[in-house]
Amino acid sequence: MNKGQWPVFAIVLVQLLCAIFFVSQIVTSVLGVAPLNWKFYELIEIGAALGLMLGVGFGWVVLRRTMARNTIVEDQLRLASGAFMDVLEERFTAWALTPAERDVALFAIKGMSTQEIAALREVSEGTIKAQTNAIYRKADVSGRTQLLSLFIDDLMDASSTG
Repeated sequence: MNKGQWPVFAIVLVQLLCAIFFVSQIVTSVLGVAPLNWKFYELIEIGAALGLMLGVGFGWVVLRRTMARNTIVEDQLRLASGAFMDVLEERFTAWALTPAERDVALFAIKGMSTQEIAALREVSEGTIKAQTNAIYRKADVSGRTQLLSLFIDDLMDASSTG
């Protein structure tokens, strides 16, 4: 267990003990077992209630931190997505792709099949195959995998230098 997990474990353990206490109270009442000394019982009940309140407070703090971290990660993802689109545009311009080839290249990079691209663009599969071949030729690659790897390499280079 790492350093940041022990408080969570401790709070969960306290809440589990509190729940066991309250359930045992009900069970002893149903079974007719003699209750504890009322002072001792009251102290345990106060401790259990404080444990539950501590759990709620800690849960709130963890939730807030998680939500803040989620916001940061979403922002980073948006930046990465924007960076990827910037890299795409730069490459498409450098390769002098036509607007139709840009669309086809983008769909291919997204992982769509030739049939899916043809259906979306409302053209024949032969047209899409001709356009993908032109894209591969202009990009100096032999297929989709190499085409995609160009962009991944660019992003990895950008992230290691930025």
